[in-house]
Amino acid sequence: MNEVHYAEASVRGKTIRVPATIIDGRRVIITGNIIKTARIFDEEFVEGELIADVATLIANLSDKRLQADILTFPQKIYEATPKYPYLFEWDNAAVACTKSFEDWWAKLPQESRKNARRAAKRGVTVQSAKFDDAFVKGIKDVYDEMPVRQGKKFWHYGKDLESVKRENSSYLDRSEFIGAYYNDELIGFLKFVYVDQVANMMQIISKAAHYDKRPMNALIAKAVEICQEKGISYLTYSKFTYGNKDKSQLSEFKRRNGFVQLDFPRYFIPLTKKGKVYLRLKLHRGLLGLLPATLIDCLWNVRAELLRATQKT
Repeated sequence: MNEVHYAEASVRGKTIRVPATIIDGRRVIITGNIIKTARIFDEEFVEGELIADVATLIANLSDKRLQADILTFPQKIYEATPKYPYLFEWDNAAVACTKSFEDWWAKLPQESRKNARRAAKRGVTVQSAKFDDAFVKGIKDVYDEMPVRQGKKFWHYGKDLESVKRENSSYLDRSEFIGAYYNDELIGFLKFVYVDQVANMMQIISKAAHYDKRPMNALIAKAVEICQEKGISYLTYSKFTYGNKDKSQLSEFKRRNGFVQLDFPRYFIPLTKKGKVYLRLKLHRGLLGLLPATLIDCLWNVRAELLRATQKT
């Protein structure tokens, strides 16, 4: 019987404690209230085979102390062919091929290449950065520029320095930080984590006040350059689409910067009767996977307007 303990996990920008156990050398966490879902902790940052033996994992999750209803796990983003005999749905990632910086650059729209060059022309320096106290303070300044981003409350706004340092110090031994500086001020940064032949982007953000200098484009260009130098094949930028919301300003930004949608299987295995019903009703897809895209856009706009009105009062 595996020991059950508690682990810290980040959910919507907040650190929470969740039940966890170690199975076959992998930490498995359980999240959710009504339906409890088991998954490998930080699955996108795990090197090597994610799960050695799925049957062993399922058997261990029958431990009543864990009370898991569903197990979910993905294949690697570059493994497009399903290899397990379980229910799966197509997940996706925004991926840029980084084997050749020249090839990536040549495929960019002319406007994107112009934006990537604009940063340097307007005095922005983009370079690898050391994760020290000065850099952490710069990150906090970027976070605290505005409480609302992309039409929703910004998770990291107003956090203290210690929290900012702790939350950005994960996987330091295989992380890369890139900073965009203007007159010695950090106006944007990017962090990615090396995972086998992939660089998984954990965060990219810049100050809106310096949008005219296009630091985000320059940060991505520098990331692709570094990946090529280190023999990394792919740079990921989270998902390309979310549920039925297949069009957004963010997905268009990714497309213009050389990212494409790469689909891969994600498995869903019921562990209880409640889990079977939940999957049969497709409730695991969440609102973004159940509501039509037009309604999602409408609700998105209403939320953004309400947040803007709140900020004015």
